Amino acid sequence: MPNNTMEIPTAAKTLLEHKGRDIWTISPTATVFQAIQMMAEKNIGALPVMEGTRLVGIISERDYMSKVALRGKSSKNTPVSDIMVRDLVTVGPDQTVSTCMEIITEHRIRHLPVLDGEELLGIVSIGDLVKWIIATQRMTIEQLNAYISGGYSA
Repeated sequence: MPNNTMEIPTAAKTLLEHKGRDIWTISPTATVFQAIQMMAEKNIGALPVMEGTRLVGIISERDYMSKVALRGKSSKNTPVSDIMVRDLVTVGPDQTVSTCMEIITEHRIRHLPVLDGEELLGIVSIGDLVKWIIATQRMTIEQLNAYISGGYSA
């Protein structure tokens, strides 16, 4: 099946540099309540779960909703380790925005950790990717308009 989408060759590390390097993480022994409280304070949808410097999982609002709230569990008594996703899909810093979007779509996930070896560089979300793609397409359209109207200089 042919891919009709515009290739965005920007590397994940470049997107992270533009987005900012703030990374909020949580321990697997923290409570789910602490995790959702941090997500609400930071206005983020997921937290990497770290044991020291090692990424061991990720917890998202969706995990809370489906594995705690809908099952009648207590977020104050449930450790993050009980509901975090352990089988992580990750990318390296040189993966392109287009590849990241394909991976997120294929795996039906919303948050993609970017690792350089074992080091967590950040998280790329579906929102980050969509914003980047729209900005790139907008810039391309402006350049084409300028070229067509004669105002383009290489």
